[in-house]
Amino acid sequence: MRIAKVVVILSGGMDSTTLLYDVLSIGFNVSAIGFNYGQKHSKELEYAKKTCNKLKVPYKIVDIDVLNDLAPSALTRKDWEVPEGHYEDDNMKQTVVANRNMVLLSLATTYAIGIKAEKVYYGAHFGDHSLYPDCRKEFVEAIQKSIALCDWSNIELEAPYIDKSKGDIVKRGIELKVDYKLTWSCYKGEGLSCGVCGTCRERLEAFKVAGIEDPIEYEK
Repeated sequence: MRIAKVVVILSGGMDSTTLLYDVLSIGFNVSAIGFNYGQKHSKELEYAKKTCNKLKVPYKIVDIDVLNDLAPSALTRKDWEVPEGHYEDDNMKQTVVANRNMVLLSLATTYAIGIKAEKVYYGAHFGDHSLYPDCRKEFVEAIQKSIALCDWSNIELEAPYIDKSKGDIVKRGIELKVDYKLTWSCYKGEGLSCGVCGTCRERLEAFKVAGIEDPIEYEK
């Protein structure tokens, strides 16, 4: 029986890490790809490396620091403070990196074509929709069509968490025995996760919904 080859976009955060475990559980031949776009929390990529080493998955990191110049954001600019608060707060819009997912998906598709993979997976979820326009279901459906047409090999884009909450993802991760100690979410990217930025708050809420304690340490 032939084993399908696929590419997983792996940032090192809890969503994409859970997705990696999930895709591996299907039995696919998996390669992972991550992107350094000048993000302050680039240490997430080190966590992604650790996860891939543990799971024996090849991991490629692509440098696209040009996004830092083209799309100013609190995630990339040193002179911008990462906002604190909940994702529903208006100041969280400062963390949007314009068109990021289209760029990442395009490059991941190029990689997939190069290694003759059949699918690209990425971990957009329902909770991202209101803040990040390139995580909406409509965006996924549109880019799926573009990816299928960009090459004669008919690459498929899969976003299996698009209708799931972050709490749902943690629950799935528990089933898969995901090592969440090897994940990084905090946008500030400092010694310990801050516990007060939007992504830290969302992460903590997700673990609360799942009924377990987050295994990482926080400053607050």
